[in-house]
Amino acid sequence: MAKSFDFHNTPGHLVRRAHQRTVALFMEETAGFDVTPVQFAILHELLAQPGEDQVTLASRVAFDAATSGSVIGRLEKRGWVRREADTRDRRRKLLWITPEGETAALQMRDAAQRVQERLTGPLNAEESALLMTLLTKVVYHHKDPAGTSGA
Repeated sequence: MAKSFDFHNTPGHLVRRAHQRTVALFMEETAGFDVTPVQFAILHELLAQPGEDQVTLASRVAFDAATSGSVIGRLEKRGWVRREADTRDRRRKLLWITPEGETAALQMRDAAQRVQERLTGPLNAEESALLMTLLTKVVYHHKDPAGTSGA
């Protein structure tokens, strides 16, 4: 009988498992905030770019623009994000982080840093730097299906 495909030792499978591990660590470290990694990313980006439009923000956090509306809606219900129609184009939604959202995002930064440290904990400094180099190359040096540079 022919040997089956050993997907356990493929880059795609290992990247997926690493992502699962990262999300699990994030949920542990931020348990008191009841927030997802995507929600944290949105808050973090709004700290840097207040008044960003919803579509651009979704792109900046590498998230589907259509789905981002519901994620942003949950942040809005918590009082962490304010969404308004652009006065020049009512179809375009602009977003701001609220003072409460800013406080939460800043409090979560240490937890997010601990996630990164725990994830790379089994690696020495050289291996950690190499991992970052390789992941950056894989993510940003491919063409996406639309033919533009990755993420």
